[in-house]
Amino acid sequence: MIKIADAFKNGKAFIPFLTCGDPDLETTAALVRAAADNGADLIELGIPFSDPTAEGPVIQEANERALKAGTTTDKVFQLVRTLRETVQVPMVFMTYANVVFSYGTDRFLQNCVDAGIQGLILPDIPFEEKSEFDPACRQYGLELVSLIAPTSEARIGRIAREASGFVYCVSSLGVTGVRAEITTDIGAMVARVKQERDIPCAVGFGISTPEQAKQMAAHADGVIVGSAIMKLVAKHGRGAVPYVAAYVKSMKDAIKA
Repeated sequence: MIKIADAFKNGKAFIPFLTCGDPDLETTAALVRAAADNGADLIELGIPFSDPTAEGPVIQEANERALKAGTTTDKVFQLVRTLRETVQVPMVFMTYANVVFSYGTDRFLQNCVDAGIQGLILPDIPFEEKSEFDPACRQYGLELVSLIAPTSEARIGRIAREASGFVYCVSSLGVTGVRAEITTDIGAMVARVKQERDIPCAVGFGISTPEQAKQMAAHADGVIVGSAIMKLVAKHGRGAVPYVAAYVKSMKDAIKA
């Protein structure tokens, strides 16, 4: 049985993010397979939503393209079922509370289990409100991944104690997107989590180059990249697969080095 913990068993984890359905679901399937074949240890799949508040322009535009292409939550579940015939790395959904609510929480979580999803990231749910989803996720055997940010400070201990799967360390304030420089003291954030319990910590928001990935991996258990990958998809469309494959390999090689 595949678990999120598997992603962190063989050294530093590289975690790519893909918006499902941009430019179409067939391309998403090919991108997921290429990412897994080139070193991705866990894959985040974004279910497109009309108001993705945590996202910068690159992923917002990817959401718009995916929705215009006719991507629905049901089609995303079918995509994952098909992928699970060949892809063995853990996969989690990153989406928004409204997507889950409007679908029906129990129905959504049951479909996650049936499709072969290991966890859920809901960036618009503050830690204080996670009780709306966390007990249900646990009931279905899914990990609800908690996020910590540079502003979390006093709450980091409590978040870490109750975290599931891994802790998503947000490297920069604001929305997702490529950053020229990351100045947050990631080492201190990770150390604070590890003081409470031994749970993997992966860093995301703003990482785009192998150099940045290597720098972040020195302080954490994994590195998450979304906008830089979706920029390649925006540029190359259905021809993006070899470019994303090469990018994933270069990032995985950087954090292994």
